[in-house]
Amino acid sequence: MDLAPDPTLDDFRKEVREAIRADLPKDMAARQKAFSGNQSEAEDSLKWMGILEKRGWSVPHWPVEHGGTGWSPMQLHIFNEECANAWAPDSCWGATMMCGPVIYEFGSQEQRDRFLPAFRRGDYYLSQGFSEPGNGSDLARLRTAARREGDKYIVNGQKIWTSVAYAAEWGFFLVRTNPDVKPQAGISFLMIKLDSPGVTIRRIPQLNGEADLCEVFLDSVEVPAENLIGEEGMGWTYAKYLLDHERTTSSFIFFNKREMARAKEIARTETRHGKPLIEDPVIHARLMHLEAEVMALEWSVMRELCREEFKYNSTAAASTLKIAGSRLQQTINEFQVDMIGVRAMRKFPFEVADRTEAPLWPDYTENATPRALVMRAATIYGGTLQIQKGIISKLAFDL
Repeated sequence: MDLAPDPTLDDFRKEVREAIRADLPKDMAARQKAFSGNQSEAEDSLKWMGILEKRGWSVPHWPVEHGGTGWSPMQLHIFNEECANAWAPDSCWGATMMCGPVIYEFGSQEQRDRFLPAFRRGDYYLSQGFSEPGNGSDLARLRTAARREGDKYIVNGQKIWTSVAYAAEWGFFLVRTNPDVKPQAGISFLMIKLDSPGVTIRRIPQLNGEADLCEVFLDSVEVPAENLIGEEGMGWTYAKYLLDHERTTSSFIFFNKREMARAKEIARTETRHGKPLIEDPVIHARLMHLEAEVMALEWSVMRELCREEFKYNSTAAASTLKIAGSRLQQTINEFQVDMIGVRAMRKFPFEVADRTEAPLWPDYTENATPRALVMRAATIYGGTLQIQKGIISKLAFDL
């Protein structure tokens, strides 16, 4: 890693910050700030994609020939950090971070022409149909079946924990197209329109009062064969590419840095016995410990971005970032609730225009407990803590 200051990056950060300040609608940022989890409202994400596309910034991490910016890894890091600090909605991660790269890498030219421009513009929302009841992180055991009949597939099965499927127009699904070969070899990658006959979507109530996760039932759904991405039976390979494409995203470094800043604000503002909490030795020690962990996580992300060479497998390194980042999400948000106290219990509905009747309800009290509750899933989604440890033990230590 080259740790020397780069003045061009300071200029770039200023350019990005000013552009976001000019383009991001205030009501959109306010909704994102009040939201309990990492997910944005689908409508806001799509609108934000359209705004970014006008600058050519909607898919900056894609190859230039497919609409990317050609920015360096550090420029991408700065862009994503500035978006997070401004409370911008996420950039339709299903389309831009997951499905899009699979299509431009493995899809036909017709599929690239059909889907990629629409993803860049934010024409519609996508959901990921991988996990199934009983087979959350073990994708090799999936049972949703797709049978080829002429120029279409007939799909039957069930998916679960399908984020924001109720607002999505398309889903990208892993389906079993050949039951007679080893499990990994019989899986294919299929695009399915979620308004197709036979598709039923049910929202799952969550502990934090929201219902963004869904069950998706597929009952003899007819899917045109042209919606098969790449080759039949190669879905396992494409899924590994998809999950490995952005190694640092699962660290949630920008979320953790932003929430750490909020924790410090709470410690400076909240009082106990007439003194700011930050002057309490126990609170101060917890704060400094967490700040050190966030700093260590960021340096680890930087090492990965700079493609630093080390003796361990890079996929194992990504799993390490996932473990550290997900645990930090939980710990930081729980610390915020501890400092706010009983006022953290209040749930602020989105439709209330003024949710922060200062000084009793400063904005850091907004949905603090629901946010901490939804973070309990951080060590489950995207591959459970146990699965990540298994990957590390196998790929880094050959156990």
